[in-house]
Amino acid sequence: MSTSVLSPVLSGIPSGTPRAELFGHPPSVGDLNVRETLVTSIFLKQAFQAGICTLRELSASMKLPPEVVESIFHRLKSQQFIEIRGVSGYDFAFTLSAAGKNAALERMQVSRYSGPVPVSLADYDRAVRAQAVRAKVNRDQLSAAYCDLTLEPELLNRLGPALVSQNAMLLYGPSGTGKSSLAERLLRIFSDTVAVPYAVEVDGNIIAVYDPSVHRVVPNPPIDADPRWAFCKRPCVIVGGELVQGMLELQRDAESGSWSAPLHMKANNGVFVLDDFGRQMIAPRDLLNRWIVPLDRRMDYLAFTSGVKFAIPFEVFVVFSTNLAPQDLADEAFLRRIPNRILVNAVSQQVFDQIVERRLADSHWSFEPGALGHLRQICRERGGDLRPCYPRDFFRIIESIAVFEQREPSLNHQDIDRAAELYFGGEQQPRK
Repeated sequence: MSTSVLSPVLSGIPSGTPRAELFGHPPSVGDLNVRETLVTSIFLKQAFQAGICTLRELSASMKLPPEVVESIFHRLKSQQFIEIRGVSGYDFAFTLSAAGKNAALERMQVSRYSGPVPVSLADYDRAVRAQAVRAKVNRDQLSAAYCDLTLEPELLNRLGPALVSQNAMLLYGPSGTGKSSLAERLLRIFSDTVAVPYAVEVDGNIIAVYDPSVHRVVPNPPIDADPRWAFCKRPCVIVGGELVQGMLELQRDAESGSWSAPLHMKANNGVFVLDDFGRQMIAPRDLLNRWIVPLDRRMDYLAFTSGVKFAIPFEVFVVFSTNLAPQDLADEAFLRRIPNRILVNAVSQQVFDQIVERRLADSHWSFEPGALGHLRQICRERGGDLRPCYPRDFFRIIESIAVFEQREPSLNHQDIDRAAELYFGGEQQPRK
């Protein structure tokens, strides 16, 4: 069928990239690589729910090219499933006939899903593999990614090779040393765009993958690409103590009958940060048992409640962050699957002073002579060492003191002492 005037002007996806081969504009229903009956069912259910709709509206909601929607429309019209209510240019306003409504209701008895048309599992697998991170990170790029942090140079020396390897990373060390901040900024290394499917079809089941809380759509995506793919920045999923086993498995929506992808599937082609590792309700050994195959083979296995089991790609850069010692989390056989183990410790006096000076410059506070040295001494005496979190936390407390007393905040000996009493409390022994 010729292209409808509803189609936008096509600009072409750059050749030589995975997109040109994998995400090109599908000219017909047969090029979608999913069953035509599935596409027709979604068309009928959406039209039924809308009451009166247009081809343009269905094209947007089904995430299909206008000419594909138009071809389905004409086929259903020939079967007397559609009644036309109006014409605007080459677009039609229509509703389902009695026969069409009955057909829609029959399909809704099987599944109420009526979202974007899914891509096939095979297409999803090829796309994720083609978009796997191939990091070529150098010191300048790493320094730029952490430009808002003041770090020990040796730390960058360890982070760089770990990023290049794209193997799982364990950041460990005392609390307050910046492990979470390091992990959260890893995604800054990557400035490219990846395609994420709105949904994937497996054995007649539909799995919702796109999640607006995880995937950040880029402006001006290729307009001649397959609309079933959202073009996004590489995703980053961060979870902490709230992680439970169910988040790593398929979750069924009882109302629609569709499924929600597990967190690591949503994080494919991006970063998965497990913060406070070892403090989840799921035991570290159980989690590592769950991921021992994915971390090794870059493949995971999911299962529906029917018992149908299938493989998905596991192209995820996994970062564990913990206050616990690695040997307290798992034995060496498990830790071998996490080859990059990076100790993030307290900082030197020079770096600590640089952090404070940076805070002063950003806040435009005045300061007493010797106040920086006094803050450093207090942190050593009460905290046991110099941790990067101390300047941030002290500045927040001092600012609160100033707001309470209705004056401008400043870094002075008296406020530092008051902040220390609030921060460290009545502790007499250095913190461990």
